[in-house]
Amino acid sequence: MNDLYTRFDNVFFEKTRLSIMTILFKEETVSFNQLKKIIGGSDGAIYTHMEKLIKADYVEKKKELVGSTAQTVYKINKEGRILFREYLAFLEQMLQDHR
Repeated sequence: MNDLYTRFDNVFFEKTRLSIMTILFKEETVSFNQLKKIIGGSDGAIYTHMEKLIKADYVEKKKELVGSTAQTVYKINKEGRILFREYLAFLEQMLQDHR
């Protein structure tokens, strides 16, 4: 039972990064500016969180040209989607266990 509570790493299970993963799971692709608007915080803080998610191989980033401006876009990848589904299943199990 203890492994249920420790199965998610601290990259995924940090409040802001979990919020980002939730947004990406729902929206699939989100720009840096959209994340900043939804989450708040400084550019540096959001960038740092995103780089940790990328390094953990949960998220991918790419540059897109919008009009004459380049923007950074993030997408949850296959590993991130699997991990998030496991997290949702964990929460569902916790709810069932406590009903």
